[in-house]
Amino acid sequence: MPTNLTAAALLDEAQDALEAGDAERALDLAIEGARLAGRGDDDELQARLAFVEGQARLALGDSRAALERIAVAVRAFPDDLDVRAEEAGALYELARFEEAADLLERILQEDPEDAGAHGLLGLCLERLGRIDAAERHLARARELASEDFPDAVSLSPDAFEKVVEDALAELPEPVRRYLENVAVTVEDLPEVEELLASDPPHSPSILGIFRGSPLGDKASMDPWNHFPSSIALFQRNLERYARDREELLEEIRVTLLHEVGHFLGLDEDQLRDLGLD
Repeated sequence: MPTNLTAAALLDEAQDALEAGDAERALDLAIEGARLAGRGDDDELQARLAFVEGQARLALGDSRAALERIAVAVRAFPDDLDVRAEEAGALYELARFEEAADLLERILQEDPEDAGAHGLLGLCLERLGRIDAAERHLARARELASEDFPDAVSLSPDAFEKVVEDALAELPEPVRRYLENVAVTVEDLPEVEELLASDPPHSPSILGIFRGSPLGDKASMDPWNHFPSSIALFQRNLERYARDREELLEEIRVTLLHEVGHFLGLDEDQLRDLGLD
């Protein structure tokens, strides 16, 4: 961490770190910048640092804390569409789909060509059951930015199940033995109640989830422990994540292994070390 930079310089470095995909470094820089900025009376600088901190926290999956920091920037820059778009992203991650959709519709009134706003609005409307409108916005996002919003790869339910079965068959025999009493299912999308049962909440775009407690540990207070252990893969999210059939097949395998890892008691850091993040 730099020790002799000004708050403004730390803001620049934090923004560069975000662009480079290093959210953890961006977060550290933004927090340190905010500490330094707090010694002065530059409210705008403090708000910009809060915004970058919120972006970093959102990228790291802490959507609740992200929204709190982004709200500081919203109060300072209520008409900044980039700030409001990040606010909408945080609301979506918190499964507050109606609020996010209202905000995204206002953004699109100001900038009808914002592909990101169309794409996220489509996802929100889908979760709200407004399927026709959701498809229109998702299609518009693809028209405006095909690289960022490629056509979803689609498998039939039977074909998807077959890929999952093949991935299970590739697991080592001892692991398959452990999984004999663990149901592995394919579902369309995660339920909101399940997303909000975690703290911070799970993203609505999660690819899979392990329900229950790890092997040999039934003392957890997780509410899903009242049910038999199971693994769910979310077909629509997986199909949207992949850019082609080959990537989809690989991501199904990786997601299954990731959730099996949770069943075996591995945490996120250990899964990342194994290349299963």
